[in-house]
Amino acid sequence: MDDGSILALAVMVALIALSGFFSAVETAFSSLNEIRLKSRAEDGDAAAARVLAMAQQHDKLFSTILVGDTIANLAAASLGVLLLIRPLGALRGTIVSAVVLAVVILLFGEIGPRSMAREIPEKVATASVPAMRFFIPLLTPLTGLFGLWNKLVTHCFHSKAEPDSITEGELITMVSEAESEGELTDREGELIRSAIEFDDVEVGEILTPRVDVVAVKDTVSFNELAEVFAETGYSRLPVYHGTIDDIVGVVHEKDFSKARMRGLTSLHALVTPALFTTGATKISSMLRTFREEHHHMAVVVDEYGGTEGIITLEDILEELVGEIWDEHDEAVEDFRPQKDGSWLVAGTASVDDLYEKLDIPPQETDSNTVNGLLQDLTGHLPKVGDGFQLGHYTGVVTHAARRRVTEVRLTPRPVPPEPEQAPSGRRFSHTAE
Repeated sequence: MDDGSILALAVMVALIALSGFFSAVETAFSSLNEIRLKSRAEDGDAAAARVLAMAQQHDKLFSTILVGDTIANLAAASLGVLLLIRPLGALRGTIVSAVVLAVVILLFGEIGPRSMAREIPEKVATASVPAMRFFIPLLTPLTGLFGLWNKLVTHCFHSKAEPDSITEGELITMVSEAESEGELTDREGELIRSAIEFDDVEVGEILTPRVDVVAVKDTVSFNELAEVFAETGYSRLPVYHGTIDDIVGVVHEKDFSKARMRGLTSLHALVTPALFTTGATKISSMLRTFREEHHHMAVVVDEYGGTEGIITLEDILEELVGEIWDEHDEAVEDFRPQKDGSWLVAGTASVDDLYEKLDIPPQETDSNTVNGLLQDLTGHLPKVGDGFQLGHYTGVVTHAARRRVTEVRLTPRPVPPEPEQAPSGRRFSHTAE
């Protein structure tokens, strides 16, 4: 091999290395987490700031990578043909060069560099910034010409469709991916998902239903009212006239205690106006109303003007941060796994939580609770011992009170074994003679 061949071989190796460099840079910048880079740059990380500035030159950066990679591959292929034509002949040298260089470029110019860059994108991007600052202006004449061609093609095939936007489902998927990669904890992911879905939740989905509302009549004595406050631990109670469908206001425990210390006996002076809303109100809107009206409780009315239930500020906050237990609350889990693999589920549990927790396909129902779902499934008021099927679970009502289900047991149905496939072909038996 003469000096010219050695030089051509060295140049070809350099070109393949250059191709690998461009492939690695493309993968690295495509895999960057720009949110993390912005955070690091804001904290004073100069390297992150340089990488972020380079990434924001998206069109120039990737046009330069594409042009540089193409030139490197074509030049390497051309040199390979020139090197092998003399010893092998034109046809054989071209074929051997094409096969060998295709394998070499794939391994060392594409697959290897891209795999490496995908594992450490930030390190590769940071290391490549100085070189890309050299290549971008160097290849600007070529990338400029291709940019003009790109504009022409874009103008000819321009779409009037709305620009892409990130949907709620895509955001939730991004959060799940961040959890799986360890960038978010399960608790952080749950909080972000709750915030994303916050505006979709209606008051009717989280209210305390009428049958569970603790309220007092406007003729209640101070002694009776004191007993209710002591037994429930609530800081405020709805006050009604005649029936609970006619709530006239709210009495605060703090106001009641002060009045009692002063020797007052009239409840009417302590009742403050109640706030009213509907079950279709979004909880995000309800939260703003609570803040603007300086209320912590609202009465939810149904389509007939009667009382459907109540909603509190705590109920709304729990949609974001999960259950808030205080010293007066009895901690009750809606879903309790059992040793035999079954689940005990509260009748007041949310059907959305049921679907998510136990991986049950959504059912055709307008109800928000498990109790309402069972009424829709069975077509009657379920009682203890009633069985039902729900997704891949067999259910039974274990507790019921006041014409509603308070607890059910859900047991996974055993998965039937797959039928054995009959062996193909004939079987021959040999009998001994």
